[in-house]
Amino acid sequence: MSPSRGVAIFRQALRQSDVAVAAGLVFLVAMMVIPLPAAFMDILLVFNLTFSMVILLTAIYTREPLQFSIFPSLLLITTLFRVTLNVSTARLILLHAYAGEVINAFGRFVVGGDPVVGFIVFLILIVIQFIVITRGAERVAEVAARFTLDAMPGKQMSIDADLNAGLIDENQARQRRRQIEQEADFYGAMDGASKFVKGDAIAALVILAINLVGGFIMGMIRQGMDFSTALQTYSLLTVGDGLVTQIPALLVSTATGFVVTRAASESNVGQDLAGQLLSQPRVLYIAGGALAVLGLVPGLAHVPLLVVAGLVAAAGYLVAESQKAEKGEAERKAKEEELERSRRPESVSAVLAVDRLEVEFGYSLLRLADRAQGGDFLERVVLIRRQIATDLGFIVPPIRLRDNVLLGPTTYAILLNGVEIARGEVLPDRLLAMAPSGSEEIDGIPTKEPAFGLPALWISPQDKAKAELAGYTVVEPAAVVATHLTEVLKSHADELLTRQDVQSLVDGVRERAPALVDELIPARLSLGELQKVLQNLLHERVSIRDLESIMEALADAAVTTKDTDVLTEYARQRLWRQIRHQYGFDSGTQDVVTLSPAVEQAVLDGARQGSQGQPVLEPQLWRSIQQSLRTELARLPAGSTPVVVCSPLVRLYFKRLTERVAPYLVVLSFNELGPDAQIRAVGMVNAQ
Repeated sequence: MSPSRGVAIFRQALRQSDVAVAAGLVFLVAMMVIPLPAAFMDILLVFNLTFSMVILLTAIYTREPLQFSIFPSLLLITTLFRVTLNVSTARLILLHAYAGEVINAFGRFVVGGDPVVGFIVFLILIVIQFIVITRGAERVAEVAARFTLDAMPGKQMSIDADLNAGLIDENQARQRRRQIEQEADFYGAMDGASKFVKGDAIAALVILAINLVGGFIMGMIRQGMDFSTALQTYSLLTVGDGLVTQIPALLVSTATGFVVTRAASESNVGQDLAGQLLSQPRVLYIAGGALAVLGLVPGLAHVPLLVVAGLVAAAGYLVAESQKAEKGEAERKAKEEELERSRRPESVSAVLAVDRLEVEFGYSLLRLADRAQGGDFLERVVLIRRQIATDLGFIVPPIRLRDNVLLGPTTYAILLNGVEIARGEVLPDRLLAMAPSGSEEIDGIPTKEPAFGLPALWISPQDKAKAELAGYTVVEPAAVVATHLTEVLKSHADELLTRQDVQSLVDGVRERAPALVDELIPARLSLGELQKVLQNLLHERVSIRDLESIMEALADAAVTTKDTDVLTEYARQRLWRQIRHQYGFDSGTQDVVTLSPAVEQAVLDGARQGSQGQPVLEPQLWRSIQQSLRTELARLPAGSTPVVVCSPLVRLYFKRLTERVAPYLVVLSFNELGPDAQIRAVGMVNAQ
């Protein structure tokens, strides 16, 4: 038969393995009642030993327990197999005083034909299996099952959190949940299956006593042997039977211990042992030195101690040299890969790539982003991105953190598309204390809070309690940088929103309202025009989270105009509830400043003369409006958001006029406040 034909037959047999297993179990049951010849029993006993060795080696080469998930059922099968063999061999021993050459060999050759030695060896195997391996494996399986079940809710919550965060998809989440269920089932089954091994050890002692006593009686009564002959014959047969079945049982017990004690690893037991025990040459040197010292002590075994000391020291030297060689090889490969990357054409394009957002730190501020030194700035960046996504309705691109030796040691810079847009200075060993007006003075280094320019002090951590009692707001350096970064991102949100970001947002709306998207894009507005409207909203810190309502307003208004400034005003009017809630107009009476009719008319006239929505006013008129605006805004309560309310036609143009001189001024139209808004005009902007 050709090898290919043999392989085909073997593969066909594997596909029918379920039938083979079922037939084998039926055969095991039949063995208990059907006498088998001694020659056939020899084959089964050798197969039992081989099968146990295969199980042990499989357990050794298994990286994680679930790779050998059939092991609990396999324990039951092997236990049943050994019990069946014990029944069959006991029948042969009692009836014929002969159970095959395998048992005779174990009874005579292995223990030298001495039944006393055989009993001692047998009892040692039982003690090792029952007390050492089986009991330990049973305890480990019980604890592993308990811990696995207790950890299931936490693992399920972790999977749900990763799924909600978008780190994994539905298929990966389903696969992880299935793996958790399999782990719980496996360790629960191992907790029960380990009892099979324990029971097998107890049964071996009982069968030993039965074979010995029963064989002695049968030899004297049925076989006509004298006392010494019967004792010698049946003692050797009983010991041989016990050894030939308990050695495989010991192998399976050891495999059980390997499986239940196997922790998460990327390699098998042998590789882990070599990689972890031989990972520290210094340990081997110390052990070899200790053995050498003992070898020089008078009265001890000098030769074995010195020989082993030399071997251990040599092993330490070889491990050290191997590690040096591996390190040198890794460095050489890294240099070659770096050189290869530099030669590739795409390496030039990688240099040309610009990060959209970066934060650069001076060397003294690197501890703010180093978890090993207690820095939590990375966690703060994650919270910042989540906060802006909630407040403004779009996802901030990833923020790269890097060091810059050209900056001062306590200076940081925020870059947009590779260009610095903001910088600040913090003292990492101090706290920033911001004082309310009229508070008592405390010791500190005067400075200004970088996000809003408020006067503040850098104080020592020991003065924190004193500053808080005096009414100061005390924050950590990482919080100062995070607050500054948050304000910068909100101020430049319109520049961060790209067409690709808009496409992702539109795809999200398409899942909920496909008819709306199909009507608006690209039939009435292009993606770029929608991006411009959304950028206009973000420029004034209006959230675009309700993108569906914005697109509804644009779909209605785009029939009559394509002017993105006008479309922005329509979108703002559709979002009037959101805007009035954002500035507190739905929670009581709010103080505002209004525009006189003359100023509104002047702004409209300037808009007609200007271009691209930027009004043009005479310098004297503009200076007069600025002076009046500063005077009227001073009438607003201290600490409140300055708000100017005007007509819808003027709102956009007045905002563009004032955003350079008053960037934090909020300009709203009456249509954005709703019919029931309660406002109190504390001043009116006029012009001479």
